[in-house]
Amino acid sequence: MDTDDERDLFHTLDTLLEEERRVLLAGDLTAIRALLERKETLIEQLGTLEGAAERELQGLQVKALRNQALLDGTLRGIRTVATRMGTLRRIRKTLETYDEAGQRREITTQQDHQVEKRA
Repeated sequence: MDTDDERDLFHTLDTLLEEERRVLLAGDLTAIRALLERKETLIEQLGTLEGAAERELQGLQVKALRNQALLDGTLRGIRTVATRMGTLRRIRKTLETYDEAGQRREITTQQDHQVEKRA
């Protein structure tokens, strides 16, 4: 790969990492998958370079690590929301109370999923 192609590759990957950061900060989770596929392709091409410029690689590594931290935070947030939603579903289905002996009891409620239609 000649020098111009290497520069283009570094520039393209740098631009992609900046776009990935914007997408993560915006919370656009649907766009992340397409970016990931493009990023994998570019990184594979980067792996074929011999003696790639170390300074450019360090800059890309810093951006990639920054984006990874953002992605990790996003995943933690998604897991937290999923856990909380599960807890709320459980709370809606059961009532926890204590009996006269101080023992915890769980009362399961029945949910009526019927819809009444009126004319």
